[in-house]
Formats: sequence, C-alpha cells, structure tokens
Amino acid sequence: MGTNIPKPDDEFNERQELITTAVVENGTSWGMDLTWIETSLIPKKMRWVNAWAACGNKLMRTPLITKEKNQARKEYEPEVRTLIHNLLYNTRVSDADLAAMGISKPSKSRTPAPPPATYPIFTVDTSVIRFLKIHFSDAESAGKGKPHGVHGAEIRWGISDTPVTNANHLPNSSFDTRSPFALEFQDEDRGRAVWIGLRWENTTGEKGPWSQVIHAIIP
Repeated sequence: MGTNIPKPDDEFNERQELITTAVVENGTSWGMDLTWIETSLIPKKMRWVNAWAACGNKLMRTPLITKEKNQARKEYEPEVRTLIHNLLYNTRVSDADLAAMGISKPSKSRTPAPPPATYPIFTVDTSVIRFLKIHFSDAESAGKGKPHGVHGAEIRWGISDTPVTNANHLPNSSFDTRSPFALEFQDEDRGRAVWIGLRWENTTGEKGPWSQVIHAIIP
C-alpha cells in the first residue's frame, strides 16, 4: 500500500483530496463508517489542509508553521492509510472506483505481511517540561525496534484523572514509524496524568494487539 501514500507533501495533498472527496460523496452507498469519517478523518484532514496552505506562502512561512505542517501530516497520514485499507477490501468499491482515486491494488504475486502478533513495550521520558517522550520497541525483541513487516506504531493517549485500562477508550490517536515519539502539552496540563497504549501496524494497515495501558505525569 506504500505507493498509495506519496512521500512528497504536494503529491500527498493531491492524493488525500482525491480519496476523501470520493469517500464523502459515496460513503453512504459504500457502507463506510460515517461517524469515524466525521469525527476523526475530517478534523485531521482540515488541520492538514490548513497547515499545508499556510506553508504554501513562502513569504510568511516560519519554522513554527513548518512544524505544524509536519505534525498535521504525522497525525493525518495514518487515518488516510486506514481509509485506503478499508476501501481496498470493501466489496462495494469497484476497481474503477479505486483507480479514479489513484489507489493501486496490492500485487497478488506477493505474500502480504501478516497482522502483527506482538505488541510494543515502551517507556516514557518525563525529563523535559511539558513533553512526554515515548521510547518503544517490540515485546519479543526488546531493543531491536519494529518486528518484520511492521510499518510503525499507533499511539493512543488521553489525559484523564481516573485510570484507563482499555486503549480503545483513549480519545487521541497518533502514529510513528520510528522511536521515540514526543507529545507536547500546555502549561495548564502540567501535573495531570496521561494514559498511553501502543500497538503495531503492518505495511497493509492491519493492527496487532494493544500493549498494557500505562500512565505518566506531565512534567
């Protein structure tokens, strides 16, 4: 599926617009999860679109604007990958529909990577004020990074004054292909607990089991 997500930002922007426009127009007839589209996909898309537009003005571009663009893509791209995966295996979406969205079907001559069977283990570095830095590796090969066939880790997290034991109940989702992953918070969040869970995602968007949910205090 990697070729369906172009690396250059301008190509990524064109591709995501092509796909999401088609999904918004045909989501009902394709039986898509409209709640996920409205509450997760579209808000992250709009953050990306606004950040990309701001970066397009070379006279006004600043390091902060570029940083926002990079972070917006980092959070939005996993949603686009999930969307593409759902479209590829949706029997209501024809090959012609996929082609119109610029989505290439995986080659049948290659054996797809299996869903991840293990989960990440991780530690949280709280040495920098307002930042949590998450260092992760595989539970069965600690210190050796990602398992074979894994693209990266989904990081689910949320601030909560009460314990959270199920990662699916955490409201925020991020994605990272390489450890460590950093979360930045506001001054008013200092001293509060952030609950965090991770799981692997392979190169075709399939996800593995969740790690244990642990918490860290925002420094």
